[in-house]
Amino acid sequence: MHEAELELIGVAKRYGDTTAVRGVDLKVPAGAYCCLLGPSGCGKTTTLRMIAGHEVATDGDIILGGRNVTGLPPAERGTAMMFQSYALFPHMTVLDNVAFALKVRGMRKAKRRDEAMERLKLVEMTQYAHRRPAELSGGQQQRVALARALVTDPSILLLDEPLSALDPALRLRMRAELKRLQHELGITFVHVTHSQDEALALSDLVVLMKDGHIEQSGTPRDVFDTPRTAFVARFIGAHNVLTEAGREFSLRADKLRLTDVDSGRRAATVTSVEYQGHYVLVRLSAGDELSAMVGEEAMLARPVSEGDTVGIDWSDGDVIVLGRPEADETRAAA
Repeated sequence: MHEAELELIGVAKRYGDTTAVRGVDLKVPAGAYCCLLGPSGCGKTTTLRMIAGHEVATDGDIILGGRNVTGLPPAERGTAMMFQSYALFPHMTVLDNVAFALKVRGMRKAKRRDEAMERLKLVEMTQYAHRRPAELSGGQQQRVALARALVTDPSILLLDEPLSALDPALRLRMRAELKRLQHELGITFVHVTHSQDEALALSDLVVLMKDGHIEQSGTPRDVFDTPRTAFVARFIGAHNVLTEAGREFSLRADKLRLTDVDSGRRAATVTSVEYQGHYVLVRLSAGDELSAMVGEEAMLARPVSEGDTVGIDWSDGDVIVLGRPEADETRAAA
């Protein structure tokens, strides 16, 4: 397997009068783990399918490893896709499922089975090689689907919400497994998700999409610490969006302090108090809907209850002024 850089240049997808993806410009470094993040209908899965060749781009170019693959069929792109449904053949054994793509390519039976067993070893599934998919758990089926995607030695692996069908505990284990595999293989991963936690935990590059364009991209820390727009601040979580003197700004929930009414910048009404383990989440109404993450000791020293009126305060250095999305900045520069 070898890593490859991915670049999208002005990539768009229209279905009649509907624009699903509009003018996406993106560069994913070779060997990076990239998450396309966003709500349903934002264009992230359509973008992934255009990279794979399962959707034809209406406009723009898809460059993979320095080669323009925009007009190539999926099998000639050097990509592999792992589908949300896993799409395993129920009548085939695990081994034959993994080897199937090599069979289509005409590889000899002994050779393709050796290759398939190597990929099953990679995902720790060799002991299940002769079972059928119905005899496996959801997590085991996912590992088989992953082995099948990797058997063709792709330079880029595309993953369409691969963890969404798993229960929370298994999702965490498989998340760690994906990260381990990506590091071990060194190939580029592009992973579609609607989960902020998943994107922040897994990726080197987070690409947050809205309405078919990129709202913001960067490292997980960049996107979390310095959201560019109100949409990013709200979607990424743990941020408040406040309006003051006609401008919008973001303030992390752990930077919002509760005070006496007289010493706060604003008065606020406590709407709920939720114990979260190592902190207490206090939701507030102060013109804007806000939340504060209050440490246990601070809550014991100054307990609050639903319906209380409190003051809220913050440090000016923690304020992030919100502006335009990345796509607008790109257009303005052009």
